[in-house]
Amino acid sequence: MEPLTPVDEDWQRALAIVAHPDDLEFGAAAAIARWTAQGKDVVYTLLTSGEAGIDGMDPATAGPAREQEQRESARIVGVSAVEFLGLPDGVLEYGVPLRRELARVIRRRRPEVVITNNFRDSWDPEGAALNMSDHIVTGRAVLDAARDAGNRWIFRDQIEDEGLEPHKVREVWLASSPRGQHGVDITDTFDAGVRSLEAHGLYLRGLGAGDFDAEEYLEGFARPTGTRMGVRYAASFEVFSLGLL
Repeated sequence: MEPLTPVDEDWQRALAIVAHPDDLEFGAAAAIARWTAQGKDVVYTLLTSGEAGIDGMDPATAGPAREQEQRESARIVGVSAVEFLGLPDGVLEYGVPLRRELARVIRRRRPEVVITNNFRDSWDPEGAALNMSDHIVTGRAVLDAARDAGNRWIFRDQIEDEGLEPHKVREVWLASSPRGQHGVDITDTFDAGVRSLEAHGLYLRGLGAGDFDAEEYLEGFARPTGTRMGVRYAASFEVFSLGLL
């Protein structure tokens, strides 16, 4: 496989936007632990509370429980600011209303880099490991909203009525994309990434036979990705530069 190009780490503020609690922990959390250890500011925004993600638990109970797990998971990797937009889990819809909401978040948080999850149809180049609708919708909307946020003539009410100024995002990074050509060394923070995934205990216990091993799972991706960077463990990203858009 082709070597990965190191991501540009010359930035101070990042905003991570994903659909559900646990989305970041299945790929990007160890990288985020690296960046917070460098003194960078990373904020989490989750579109839903993951309330439809546990088959044996009523959504009214699951949502608050999963929010609590996500806050603890974020704390483990050095993130203290976590917000939930309260959109419906499992039935997110791409469109202008979602772009508007995300542009508002970006204009308010003013990140240099926006991190989201893979929005490709699958997780693998062969197309066998299918992605799901919420991830696809979220990733596409995040990329478009990152461009919207920098255009003062789009969602003008946010500028004129809410006092939010246009904000230009430098890059959008998709974690775990099958088209990822960039990576980051997570050897020193891999264990923090494992603990952050393990913090989603309610959700993990509902997977398969209930014997999910977070370390084994994450190592299965981090080790071959690390080989492409010449390190023990790495995380990959598909990078979109918005400088010319």
